[in-house]
Amino acid sequence: MKEFWSSVASLLGVLAFCQSILHAVFPPELRFAVLKLFKRLFSSSSYYCYFDITEIDGVNTNELYNAVQLYLSSSASSVAGSRLSLTRALNSSSTTFGLSNNDSLVDTFHGVAVVWEHVVSQRQSQSFSWRPLPEEKRGFTLRLRKKDKHLILNSYIDFIIDRASEIRRKNQERFLYTNSRGGSLDSRGYPWESVPFKHPSTFDTLAMDPAMKTEIMEDLRDFSNGQAFYQKTGRAWKRGYLLYGPPGTGKSSMIAAMANFLGYDVYDLELTEVHTNSELRKLLMKTSSKSIIVIEDIDCSINLGNRKKNSSSTGGSGAPPNEMRGGAGEDGANSITLSGLLNFTDGLWSCCGSERIFVFTTNHIEKLDPALLRSGRMDMHVFMSYCTFPALKILLQNYLGLGDSDMELKSPVMEEIESVIDKAQMTPADISEVLIKNRRYKEKAMNELLEALRKETRKKEKNSTEVEDEEQEKRALENPKQNCDDSEEFEEKSWKKESSAEEDDEDQEKLN
Repeated sequence: MKEFWSSVASLLGVLAFCQSILHAVFPPELRFAVLKLFKRLFSSSSYYCYFDITEIDGVNTNELYNAVQLYLSSSASSVAGSRLSLTRALNSSSTTFGLSNNDSLVDTFHGVAVVWEHVVSQRQSQSFSWRPLPEEKRGFTLRLRKKDKHLILNSYIDFIIDRASEIRRKNQERFLYTNSRGGSLDSRGYPWESVPFKHPSTFDTLAMDPAMKTEIMEDLRDFSNGQAFYQKTGRAWKRGYLLYGPPGTGKSSMIAAMANFLGYDVYDLELTEVHTNSELRKLLMKTSSKSIIVIEDIDCSINLGNRKKNSSSTGGSGAPPNEMRGGAGEDGANSITLSGLLNFTDGLWSCCGSERIFVFTTNHIEKLDPALLRSGRMDMHVFMSYCTFPALKILLQNYLGLGDSDMELKSPVMEEIESVIDKAQMTPADISEVLIKNRRYKEKAMNELLEALRKETRKKEKNSTEVEDEEQEKRALENPKQNCDDSEEFEEKSWKKESSAEEDDEDQEKLN
């Protein structure tokens, strides 16, 4: 045993002596050149090429590294057998997957397989730096075949960046903004106050006609992906929606569903807090891209009524200037004009940002000026109607857990509900309240809903009967008066005829 260890020690001594001779005979430049030559020979015989993406590029963060990390986090969740790391941010409901240290993952793009490796190593002792670097040196290594390099490299990197931007938009916390201070600025020079946007409404839970819902979703999807189209056609990247209908039909829920579908922030603009058109422009300039700007109940916010009706009611002289304002006067009330609001939605100032949606809501569309409703300002008009039977199915699924198979079994209660729901004209909010109170007892909820629909139907029929009776009474009151007028005219005409006949007789006697 001793002889073995002594031979090992002598061998190590010989190797150390040879290493010292090599270092003395061959300078570092020569050794580096030989090592480089071996690498070239190896790379020329290899079928693959490698690309390193480091976390830190000099002293700045490499954005491509962050994009690859986000992209692989979405790909890693569907990979089986890999060792993954799981993370969840504070106040986040989603879990993020990622590659563990020095682990690899195979991805496919346009039928070409590539390999990603997450390389983590300890950083050597740092020299003096104004910005301390992390202790670990992190990066990703991309391996792909040389023959595929020119086919997919650039397009693959662009795809990763676009995909990472989409993931970042969906995962980031969204906010609901309001202009509670009017147009005044805070200490940071910002006119909006914000709270986290946590509204749970989605298009899946929204009670409305499925065909209309699909049309709106496709329109929103085309708008979100239409940057190239809007640039090609020379249009500002914005779109307007007008939601109108009776109260309680889900206009606010529709706005929340649109924001959740697109991942946009929401700006709730309170026009009564804005005093001038210039303040309105300042608020618009401080909104971000990828946002929805909402003005709810625009017919009640300020006086922006139909100018044609106003002019006809004033004898064709036109509305006074102050009728087109929000009550401008010496008391300091707001003085937003219709022209200012039109420029806000469709003027030059409306294109100071991109990818923004304007949404107006109203209960009385006939009160709005036609200039505010035309295409280019309000591109899509969405009527939020009373609850129909297809919308009721969504409410029954939301509150009672009834599936399609349960509703396809036509029970007598369901058949009667289907026959009276259009006549009852109940809003989704009223029906939801009936279902919420009895959500633990499905049969009781269905029976009470049917009774509520019957009650509303009887009320509507009674009101329609009373209206018809009133109209008949009005016609009955108007007809005698008309008959009296006709009889008076007839008596007056007959008297004139008799008098003219008498005059003719007298003239004839005089001639005789």
